[in-house]
Amino acid sequence: MVPTRELALQVSQISIQIGKHLGGVKVMATTGGTNLRDDIMRLDEIVHVVIATPGRILDLIKKGVAKVDKVQMMVMDEADKLLSQDFVVLIEDIIAFLPRERQILLYSATFPISVQKFMSKHLKKPYEINLMEELTLKGITQYYAYVTERQKVHCLNTLFSRLQINQSIIFCNSTQRVELLAKKITQLGYSCFYIHAKMMQEYRNRVFHDFRNGLCRNLVCTDLFTRGIDIQAVNVVINFDFPKSAETYLHRIGRSGRFGHLGLAINLITSDDRYNLKNIEDQLVTEIKPIPGSIDKSLYVAEFHSVDPDEDGIEGGAKNKEL
Repeated sequence: MVPTRELALQVSQISIQIGKHLGGVKVMATTGGTNLRDDIMRLDEIVHVVIATPGRILDLIKKGVAKVDKVQMMVMDEADKLLSQDFVVLIEDIIAFLPRERQILLYSATFPISVQKFMSKHLKKPYEINLMEELTLKGITQYYAYVTERQKVHCLNTLFSRLQINQSIIFCNSTQRVELLAKKITQLGYSCFYIHAKMMQEYRNRVFHDFRNGLCRNLVCTDLFTRGIDIQAVNVVINFDFPKSAETYLHRIGRSGRFGHLGLAINLITSDDRYNLKNIEDQLVTEIKPIPGSIDKSLYVAEFHSVDPDEDGIEGGAKNKEL
């Protein structure tokens, strides 16, 4: 069980690869926005593992197409999101169809009260494994640039010209701002895709697939793209709009520094964001530093790691004053 279609696509691809080594495990992904008839036909055949978004799998269960009375295990990825107000009623409905003897596994980077309540209600003597101290922000260097709203695009242009970006993800706080910024970046002469929840599913899939395969260097998106998406080539995340919560911040900047790689997170901060910046630092027990005159490439570029620092970073002039 996953909260977004993109994550379902990614998990199914990985599950299919693993399944090849497990005697031909049959894997199926089913999400909203895709053809229901295709899913019904697929479930006529043998399926061992279903990767699904909650609304679609519940629909298939209620139609009697997905028979879950013998399901032994339900895995909830991004459990905090699945147990938020958006999904929790659907999850409770799905569990009601499962057999009493089943195993439920929860995976989450944050552990809000909703997850704790769910655990006490549905899990019997669960084991709790906490890897957050090792994993959360390890390998990610965080900076902020203090700017006015009008300076943001100019600042972004400076970052693009000075940083050694393999691939970057740039976050905005609304779908409208995503489209406007993507247009600006293209006008500046940089390759850029964009993705948000109001786009047609087919187009979202294509953008996700093409960006993952390296067809474009920069992706502008909303928080749709924050959870669980593993694109190893991403070494820079930019919060063009600073997030409101520590949880969102954690998920956003976690798009860089995946699999032990190094990553850089740069936050464009206006006067309205100052309180949030301090609050997020306190909650995550981390330090977001002012952006320096030059950024050591060994902090975020793999081939420079554990080599002499290269000082050819952000430097000098009027541009630096705005950073």
